[in-house]
Amino acid sequence: MESSLWSATVLAVFVKGFIATAGLIIAIGAQNAFLLGQSVRRQFHWPVALLCSFFDIALISLGVAGMGLLITRSPVMLQLASWGGIAFLSWYGALALRAALHPDVLRAAQGGPKTLKAALATTVAVTLLNPHAWLDTVVLLGSIGGRYPAELRAVFVAGCVTASISWFCGLAAAGRWLEPLFRRPLAWRVLDSLIALMMWTIAALLLADTLGR
Repeated sequence: MESSLWSATVLAVFVKGFIATAGLIIAIGAQNAFLLGQSVRRQFHWPVALLCSFFDIALISLGVAGMGLLITRSPVMLQLASWGGIAFLSWYGALALRAALHPDVLRAAQGGPKTLKAALATTVAVTLLNPHAWLDTVVLLGSIGGRYPAELRAVFVAGCVTASISWFCGLAAAGRWLEPLFRRPLAWRVLDSLIALMMWTIAALLLADTLGR
């Protein structure tokens, strides 16, 4: 009886971690938009997806371990991350808009970072320079997982990690089915325009939050 109750508790905690993470990362943000663009271009999309998952695993684990409290108590850290994120997202949005407005940069071979190093560096930037990513993973998920007893925290993190890897790998694989659509220049214009809009929207929200503090 006790064994069955424990198994049910473990499953419930795992599912809660999975659902909580899925609800936060499925919304298209800077990180997802960048990965989707790489996936459609078939450029370094799997390394980017794995790096996105790695950061999720690391940040969620740090949050559950208690780092979320340190971040919420450090306004200076949040300010630095916010202004860095505003600058980077504004710059990347401008690059996406340029690609949308110039037909000569619409082809897959000409879009996005040209090397694996550049793609991974951009992934690091859209992840770590976005304070919302820290708040979602370290603070929010960390505060949820941190409430469980020590023996169940790993189960919660496992649920989070499963959702993260499933989502990012799904985005990386989606490019194969979307590729026929993006053989038309208009589709690239629309995608790059949406990425530019997304980057600038997030930058504007960050600016509003930063100035409102």
